[in-house]
Amino acid sequence: MSDAATLIETHSLGKSYGKVQALRELSIAIPPGAVGLLGPNGAGKTTLMKLLLGLLVPTEGRASIVGEDPRTRRGRLSIRERVGYMPEGDCLLPNATGVELVSMLGRLTGMRAADAMTRTHEVLDYCQLEEARYRPVTGFSTGMKQRLKLAQALVHDPQVLLLDEPTNGLDPKGRRQMLELVADLAQNHGKNVLLCTHLLPDVERTCESVIALQDGSVKLVAEVAELTRAEGARYRLLVIRNMDAFCDALDPAGVVLEKREGRRCTLRLPDESQSADLLFHLAHQSGAVLESVEPARSSLEEAFLTALQPETQPVQA
Repeated sequence: MSDAATLIETHSLGKSYGKVQALRELSIAIPPGAVGLLGPNGAGKTTLMKLLLGLLVPTEGRASIVGEDPRTRRGRLSIRERVGYMPEGDCLLPNATGVELVSMLGRLTGMRAADAMTRTHEVLDYCQLEEARYRPVTGFSTGMKQRLKLAQALVHDPQVLLLDEPTNGLDPKGRRQMLELVADLAQNHGKNVLLCTHLLPDVERTCESVIALQDGSVKLVAEVAELTRAEGARYRLLVIRNMDAFCDALDPAGVVLEKREGRRCTLRLPDESQSADLLFHLAHQSGAVLESVEPARSSLEEAFLTALQPETQPVQA
């Protein structure tokens, strides 16, 4: 990760619910920017967010966000002013209108009534809810409710946004709209974002860094660009003729066939400095026809699944 100043930090942070250990000795340092918090359901992602906000008390260890300790009243008040939180579940008053709800939450962060109302109209416009601002929340679709929750997290112009499963329950169009908003906030409005999700494409599209949790522990910390970078030694091919003969020619040339699915295959060259010219040469020799040759990208999903694999246990005699 980046060596920039730390935005969020935990030291041996732990949280138990009775006999269930949600987080265990979690020590992480999260830099400014857009960071994805990945993990399967039950990994401890939401628990971590609530500990950072002071909504839960840790069983052990400590955490800080924007330099504030959420265990203290002073820290929680400062966090309320500087951090915006979009929870996973519905937290909307059903009989309130969009304007009433967002402006009320703005005032709860310490804004004056007039300022809260001005900002409310601005963020509702930004979240594409301008025509629904005076409608009761009960008539909102799932996508509108999610964007309303984002608006209430933005109303006080926070330094940091904690977004818990923002695309939850959305159809493809709604999901695309939400991710466009998150990416715009991070890239064009200078917001620091901690995006909590179990959907890897959401992180790949919006985040610079990723932290993966499993069973309350850190399993992966990396830059998204590093995990998805193009590697000169690996290529994906579409072979439209003489696939078998082409594959037979690979091993003698030192080319590793990593995957073959129908007419598509992924190959690794013996030397990273080599170009794809070798593949065209082998295709010519074997009578194969290559329709496409492109650098293979390391998949975020592959890295994530590898990190979450259980450690191999030693065989006991």
